[in-house]
Amino acid sequence: MFEISDRAKAIEAELLEFMDSFVYPAEAVYEQQMLEARDPHHHPQILEDLKDLAKQRGLWNLFHPHPDWGPGLTNLEYAPLCEIMGRSAFLAPEVFNCSAPDTGNMEVFTLFGSDEHKERWLRPLLDGTIRSAFAMTEPAVASSDATNVEMSMVRDGDEYVLNGRKWFASNALHRNCKVLIVMGKTDPDALPHRQQSMMVVPIDAPGVEVLRNLTVFGYADREGHAEITFTDVRVPAKDVLKGEGEGFAIAQARLGPGRIHHCMRTIGVAERALELMCRRADSRVTWGQPVSERANIQDWIAEARIDIEMIRLLTLKAAYLMDTVGNKAARTEIAAIKVAAPNIALTIIDRAIQVHGAGGVTGDFPLAAAYAHVRTLRLADGPDEVHKRAIARQELRRHRDTAESRG
Repeated sequence: MFEISDRAKAIEAELLEFMDSFVYPAEAVYEQQMLEARDPHHHPQILEDLKDLAKQRGLWNLFHPHPDWGPGLTNLEYAPLCEIMGRSAFLAPEVFNCSAPDTGNMEVFTLFGSDEHKERWLRPLLDGTIRSAFAMTEPAVASSDATNVEMSMVRDGDEYVLNGRKWFASNALHRNCKVLIVMGKTDPDALPHRQQSMMVVPIDAPGVEVLRNLTVFGYADREGHAEITFTDVRVPAKDVLKGEGEGFAIAQARLGPGRIHHCMRTIGVAERALELMCRRADSRVTWGQPVSERANIQDWIAEARIDIEMIRLLTLKAAYLMDTVGNKAARTEIAAIKVAAPNIALTIIDRAIQVHGAGGVTGDFPLAAAYAHVRTLRLADGPDEVHKRAIARQELRRHRDTAESRG
């Protein structure tokens, strides 16, 4: 059912070879360049070197479904590739121009952008010469309900005036970030899902101020999670995406692929953690035996393999349904994997940390940073509770419809 095409298999082989030959060896170089820069948001040269090489190899924009801008893969074809990139989560996605939130923003520009947007913003994003951020979440409201968004977008002639505060605008502190897609409220009196709009705002527009980076469990991620204020920011009406009142609909269109991409990468993180756990367990001896001979450690290893295979199958099913019946029809599977993948990966990473002992919580191994990163995914693109609510409502609806049909 989930047979991967020959072309996707060929790309997968090339990607695996590239990871082994260039990406994994570059991880230490990346760490050294970041350390020497003494700047958590430094853009190390090794990334640009690897990007150039990936372009030359044709391993570029692998996520993009349009054949003019990438290999034109389906979600099912892309899934194993995205997983492979997740094994080196802090390098590989950007190396192949498959990083969040750019992937989602590129899809938004592709689907809803004007010709001008595509030329000014989409083209350089596809070329990897700029980065972007998505500004929806706000500190003053529960943004898991997007209808709560309070940023005001007031029409003034041929422009809108934006006022408000956003945070966790991931990527906004990346040195190459040039553009924001911003969600706010254009008509507070409209129906709840028609009050919001999305607009394209250059990050250097007058009135846009990046206040600070928000750390995640003490980590300052290189791309940053920014708190941003908008003070009388004037946006031309032509920079409203799709039209006034379409913001919520765009958000839903954007989040489906974004959510499953996170899950695909998370499987790669879990695989890397399992690999590190096995290596460490084999290399450490307690009371005359390798740690790997302890029954509880073998349980952890076995359970990790079982759980990874389960979430991989659910991810592939969701991808297959997105390709065949559409994102809306696949919403239950997308929601389910968005809950399952981070939670299972966190358990595996946590156990890998335990096997590494004190070293596991340090920066000498990638596990602590991986745990912090994956823990955010239980909140990003909707918290677990929102997805569980959606699944439960769908399940209850199905059973109620069945009961009614039976009389």
